[in-house]
Amino acid sequence: MVSKERKAELIKKYGKNEKDTGNAVVQIAILTEDIESLKPHFLKNPKDNHSRRGFLAKIAQRKVLLKHLKENDLETYSKTLVELNIRK
Repeated sequence: MVSKERKAELIKKYGKNEKDTGNAVVQIAILTEDIESLKPHFLKNPKDNHSRRGFLAKIAQRKVLLKHLKENDLETYSKTLVELNIRK
């Protein structure tokens, strides 16, 4: 789970202002941070299927947002993939 402070940093870095939480890039950054923080849990607890369901839902949501960004702004999409180190 991403802390409030870290989430505020991500919003400030990727958003247009501190209140720009709806921006696709901001949402992708927050989801990526959340996904990265959960990866060690699943390496340690491979049978935790209940939590894995939520983890996969976060990945699916990020995928939808990336698709939206790719269709609407290819340059920002490419830049976001590089900055957040997302494989595509």
